[in-house]
Amino acid sequence: MLGTIVNAAAILAGGCLGLLLKKGLPERISSTIMGGVGLAVVYIGISGALEGQNTLVAVLSIVVGAALGSWIDIDRGLNRLGDRAQAAFSKNSKGGSFAEGFVSATLLFCVGAMAVVGSLQSGLAGDHSTLFAKSLLDGISSMVFASTLGAGVLLSAVAVFVYQGSITLLAQVVAPVLSDAVVAEMTCVGSLLIIGIGLNMLGITKLKLANYLPAIFLPILFLLVF
Repeated sequence: MLGTIVNAAAILAGGCLGLLLKKGLPERISSTIMGGVGLAVVYIGISGALEGQNTLVAVLSIVVGAALGSWIDIDRGLNRLGDRAQAAFSKNSKGGSFAEGFVSATLLFCVGAMAVVGSLQSGLAGDHSTLFAKSLLDGISSMVFASTLGAGVLLSAVAVFVYQGSITLLAQVVAPVLSDAVVAEMTCVGSLLIIGIGLNMLGITKLKLANYLPAIFLPILFLLVF
């Protein structure tokens, strides 16, 4: 669990630094940075989406995942969480903004091979090197995200801890299921959602990305069929 603990701590540290920087940034500069981060996030998403090898699995995962997430209405639940949790950070921020920061950062930090493979290495061999490298990247990213999206980014540290920690603790059980093909398709689907984050940040779309979250895990099921 050491790698996951360090990863979560790096996100918290970077996020706190980002909040401090945000207070000293004029609105004009903050908006410009937001646009730049949005472009970078779109690039990250496109890079990850290209790892997919099965288009059918990606399409089905997005469609079925969106339907399931909308039925559960995950977005509404997370916005309620934002309404409650934001009060602990700032009375001046909006719950929707808090939830946006949480969901956006969580997707960015949890999607990708480093999160899954690093957690498996940590659990199976006690090798934390991949997660240590990821911690450095996530710490820098959380600083930038918090400076633009606010305190909700800090809550993503909890999601990363639970997600990666679960894989680490259950490594012996989940390793056969999380094959290279499954990880590649999960990365592809998750990266499509990351593209959505970038488009939302640029003001091009207003996707309720939280409702798409189940899609990330559906490749595990669909690759058993296709």
